[in-house]
Amino acid sequence: MSRPVRGRHQARKRAVDLLFEAEARGLSPAEVVDVRTGLAETNSEIAPLQPYTAAAARGVGEHAAHIDDLISSHLQGWTLDRLPAVDRAILRVAVWELLYADDVPEPVAVDEAVQLAKELSTDDSPGFVNGVLGHVMLVTPQIRAAAQAVRGPVGPDAATPEGPGSLGEQHPG
Repeated sequence: MSRPVRGRHQARKRAVDLLFEAEARGLSPAEVVDVRTGLAETNSEIAPLQPYTAAAARGVGEHAAHIDDLISSHLQGWTLDRLPAVDRAILRVAVWELLYADDVPEPVAVDEAVQLAKELSTDDSPGFVNGVLGHVMLVTPQIRAAAQAVRGPVGPDAATPEGPGSLGEQHPG
């Protein structure tokens, strides 16, 4: 049972590495994922990225402005640019998980981020990361609910493309 958890931990750690690399090289996370994927396809000695690693890195890139705004609004006495780059990457992966990874319970996302901060950053970072994410967790239910409202209902009662309430519905005019 600990193997999948450990695998997901390693995937998060690798996503943090990719985000760190992307920032250092001035590339988007998607560009770094694409480069790494290409290298693994052409060189059998390079392990392919785990799907969760690629999803997390791409997800952070896709939602970067929203994720960074949310982190910034919960920093007390700091700006995002002043944080160590590894802490920025850890927070970005964790906030992506809090907002967009439906299969990751919020406490797990926070605990994993704290563990990564213990492994990869300064002695003060785990407490700092925990504090920031604790504040972010207070607003994630509202953010998820708002996003769901924008997306609309999901499931058997949802409007179909040709049914009432669909975006493609033609109104008499």
